[in-house]
Amino acid sequence: MKVSYKWLQDYLPIKIDFSELPEILTNTGLEVAAVEKVETIPGGLEGLVVGEILDVKKHPDADRLTVCQVLSDIGEERSIVCGAPNVAVGQKVVLALPGTTLYPVKGDPFVINKGKIRGEVSEGMICAEDEIGIGESHEGIIVLNKTARVGMSVRDYYEVEDDYSIEIDLTPNRTDAISHFGVARDYLAVKNLYSGERNNLKIPDLSSFKKDNANLAIDVIVEDQEACPRYSGLTMTGINIEPSPDWLKQRLLTIGLNPINNV
Repeated sequence: MKVSYKWLQDYLPIKIDFSELPEILTNTGLEVAAVEKVETIPGGLEGLVVGEILDVKKHPDADRLTVCQVLSDIGEERSIVCGAPNVAVGQKVVLALPGTTLYPVKGDPFVINKGKIRGEVSEGMICAEDEIGIGESHEGIIVLNKTARVGMSVRDYYEVEDDYSIEIDLTPNRTDAISHFGVARDYLAVKNLYSGERNNLKIPDLSSFKKDNANLAIDVIVEDQEACPRYSGLTMTGINIEPSPDWLKQRLLTIGLNPINNV
């Protein structure tokens, strides 16, 4: 099982002393097999900048391509050939300039070069999610919030931070620790014992979850109440399937999972 250092910190009222974390967890029965510093997004989005599309014209020699004039910094325009169907004037986009290395979800990293596409000069690339490693979508280019500042680092826009992946060899009898919350609980218990303090875990805020309908009950029969003393369920309505928020994508990637959608 892998846990994220930053994710653990969310549940703790004290700062984790990372140098002692593996020893403390191992002594509680949560044997740490490996610790690895990870980039939550491969390549850390280094070299990518926010651009703004100023003009879009049909490529003269290719029906499915467009030639875009893109502002990559104040006063600096680039001509870029793009094949995405959703490109439009006024969009704030993720721009890879020549010399930038991209780390796609599938395939090897590659470097963006200035060149010609079907006879038209292209000075970079307007990127989709899968091309920069932040998601699976290749249906079109990423369209950023209009408040994004032209020329700013995309790394800063997405608030990308490095993290540590902590791999724990969990034994079958420690089901209480099959979560970040459970691991944080054990760490805090030891820290309280050493310090003599009585710090409590930080409980996630559930104030936004409110019961608004009691007519969607699920019938549950527990056949063996000794083996399963408690079973709980929840019905939810009005759920729209959308991309996961960026903070969640980064945390899932840290523990080796690929983000799919919010559900």
